[in-house]
Order: sequence, then structure tokens, then C-alpha cells
Amino acid sequence: MKEFILNILRGIVIGISNVIPGVSGGTMMVSMGIYDRLILVLTHFVKRFKEAVALLVPIGIGMLLAIAIFAKLFSEVFFPKFPLQTNLFFIGLILGGLPIIYKKVKGISIRLPQIIAFLLFFLLVTALAVVGEGSGASADITLSAGNVIRLFCVGVIAAATMVIPGVSGSMIMMVLGYYNTIIDTINAFIDAARAFDIPAVLDTFVVLMPFGIGVVVGIVAVAKLIEFMLKKFPAVTYWGIIGLIVASPIAILIMMELPAIGVLEIVSGIVLFAAGFAISLKIGA
Repeated sequence: MKEFILNILRGIVIGISNVIPGVSGGTMMVSMGIYDRLILVLTHFVKRFKEAVALLVPIGIGMLLAIAIFAKLFSEVFFPKFPLQTNLFFIGLILGGLPIIYKKVKGISIRLPQIIAFLLFFLLVTALAVVGEGSGASADITLSAGNVIRLFCVGVIAAATMVIPGVSGSMIMMVLGYYNTIIDTINAFIDAARAFDIPAVLDTFVVLMPFGIGVVVGIVAVAKLIEFMLKKFPAVTYWGIIGLIVASPIAILIMMELPAIGVLEIVSGIVLFAAGFAISLKIGA
């Protein structure tokens, strides 16, 4: 039961991370020490069915809770009103996972391929943050065959980037112009479900279904690719992941829009950074 509750909490963190631009759900998975296990059960779901269900069900519950409750709270309250403190909390969560991932490469000599992997992915994340900064146009999702295909493709891309540590799926969706549309549709679906407004539920479901199918396809496809890389080139892959993780706080700071800040904001931000770091160490232990 303890592990079940812990995985729900992990799912909540991952769920919140996946809807906030600049924060990577994949990084949170690494930080909490469950990334390798998730990749394994996703790529061998049938063979490891019991293990997959035991891990994915509570994490899925946590993610759904995060999207239904906490994501809206973070996107409409915490980030707009307390941007520095909230971002520093997530930076703490991210950096708190570095000791766990560093253990994977500790003692292995660092060669040129590892250095190239680190620098390549470090630069990729920072470049995406610069490109994505301020992007937030809403895409047209009027029901048509073309839009269904586009929503499926966006789902695949979003899921792929959500699984890769250091890359924010939400940030990629902002660049593509679908972030506001998908978030608004999810919120509309939740509001309609709470009000038992069946026509509104069906209207939003028609939009979310092709996107959701694309998400599933993207997660499985990228999980298989990452499993292959971890098996064939573990040191290079882990150093690439470290580059993604180290770049994530920089990407968050690049995308952060700050009002005037005072001593209270800075002190509370440092406290929340330390809290996030400690929570990440504890959950990932």
C-alpha cells in the first residue's frame, strides 16, 4: 500500500510537469528514480503485465488527479501569482534527481561520445526554450479529417517529448500552437463532466480522442527507442540525459516571466527550491 500511495504521488508530480511549459515530465521520472522501470514495463507490457499494472495504474491515477485538480491550480494561480517561487520549486525537484542519475555513470571514464551527447542535448533544450519563449497561439480544431490527423500527430510529438528527460512536451506544443487549445479543451471536458453535460463532454471528447491515441503511440514508440539506446549505448545515453536535466533549469529560467521581485519572494523561492530538492531526493530514494 505504501508503494501504491508513493506511486500516486509520483504520478501527480509527473502530471503537473507535463502540462507546465518548460518543465519536463521525463525529467521528473528520472528525478524520482522510476524512469528505467517505466521504460521497461512500457516496452514489455505483455511479458511484465503484473509489474506494469502495479506501476502504471497508481501513476496513471496520480496523473489524472494532477490534470483534473492541480494542473489548473498551478497554471491559473501559482505560476501567474508566484512565478519565481513556483519555478524554483520545480528546479529543485529537477536538480534533486541528479544524484540518482549520476550513479548510473559514476566510475565510468568520460570519453568524447559522452561529452558530445551531453553538449548536444544541453544545447537542444536551451535552444527549444529560446524558440518557444512567448509562443502560445491557439490552433484551429474545427472537426475535419485534416484536423483529426493533425491532432493525432501533435499527440505523438507531445508524448515523445514528454517521455524524453529534459524536453518539455508542453513547450513543444506551444511552439506548434496547440498548447492553449488542448489545455482549454481538457478543462472544458472536466467542467462538462462535473456538470454532467453529455453533449459538451462528447464535443470535447471528439477533439481529445485523436490526440490521446497519438499520445499512446508516441509514448510506446519513444520508450522502445530509449530502451534500445540504454541497452546498446548506456553511458552515452545517460550522459545525454544528464545534459537534458542540467539544461532544464536554464530553460525554465529563460521562459519565466517575472514581475518586480523583493526580498520576501527571493527568500521564499530559495526555501521552496530546497523543499523541491529534498522531496525529489526522498521520492527517488
